[in-house]
Amino acid sequence: MVPRLIVIIGCMALISGCAKSYYAAMEKVGIHKRDIMVDRVEAARDAQADAQEQFRSALERFDSVIRLRETDLKKSYDRLQREFEASEQAAEKVSSRIRKVESVARDLFAEWEDELELYRNRDLQRASREKLEQTRSRYRDMLASMHRAEASMQPVLAAFRDNVLFLKHNLNAQAIGSLKAEFTNLKTEIGVLIDRMNQAIESSDRFIAHIR
Repeated sequence: MVPRLIVIIGCMALISGCAKSYYAAMEKVGIHKRDIMVDRVEAARDAQADAQEQFRSALERFDSVIRLRETDLKKSYDRLQREFEASEQAAEKVSSRIRKVESVARDLFAEWEDELELYRNRDLQRASREKLEQTRSRYRDMLASMHRAEASMQPVLAAFRDNVLFLKHNLNAQAIGSLKAEFTNLKTEIGVLIDRMNQAIESSDRFIAHIR
């Protein structure tokens, strides 16, 4: 147990060291944590927009499958499987982008907090602290919205996975009939997902406008 803990601590220290080196290198070319934060929020926002389109595409493919003749089933299953895999990849990309936002946010806010102690002018210090608290509050709202959208992807992916697996082992007209009942529920869940992603995208845009 102890050796494993030492390894974990060592890895965390290495990651922290890499992050510091990265920030130092970026600052040498005039790119600061605030700039990196904006870039990563934009990347997370764009990943969510891409995921929206992918889930829409997958839903359209699902709809086309349940309308097909039996002779088309194998080819349609293959296409639906590809759509499901693309949806999984889109979801993973969204989650990865959110983690990167969280990482730079922790470092940015920690640096900002430390630098408050360097002020000699109390009015400027107070103004900077107020700006920090406003930014933190907006960030929390944005991150909560991102996490709601992220969480909404999982039931959709689970439903897709179930239906793709079912179709894989039941390539017949009866199976298609069973899938038709699932389509309405899936469509509803994707509608909720898209709405939450739109909210997260709008929240991201508001945060970017505030921090710039």
